[in-house]
Amino acid sequence: MALEEIIMTDLKEAMKNKDEGMLRGIRAIKSAIIVAKTEPGASKELNAEQEIKLLQKLVKSRKDSLEIFVQQNREDLAAKEREEIAVIEKYLPAQMSADELKEILKNIIAVVGATTPQEMGKVIGAASKQLAGKADGKTISAMVKELLAS
Repeated sequence: MALEEIIMTDLKEAMKNKDEGMLRGIRAIKSAIIVAKTEPGASKELNAEQEIKLLQKLVKSRKDSLEIFVQQNREDLAAKEREEIAVIEKYLPAQMSADELKEILKNIIAVVGATTPQEMGKVIGAASKQLAGKADGKTISAMVKELLAS
């Protein structure tokens, strides 16, 4: 079942339950899907990879907002962002644990042949393709930097 169909079903359920946090999160996803489908040159349907990228972008923007709200002591707004992040993350594939990620990155580093931090770009390029949707870009970057520095 496509993400859009799942979202519509969950939206109806959230409306019946009057779950405001769930409604905000689902509506944000629905809105992003509509925008992505109506962009110039876009196809009428999103593939799984595009859906994952779209969801990751939504989570990232909310995490950035959350960070700002926490810095400014706006707990009311921060709570809303946390709710939306939780809702959106339900539709993403399960994230890898740090240990799993580290092992895969070690293998990628070995395959690419990177030995210095200057070769980080090669590793991140390969890792981003292989780990799409399974790990956050910031986490991948930090771990690659750590592995190449040691």
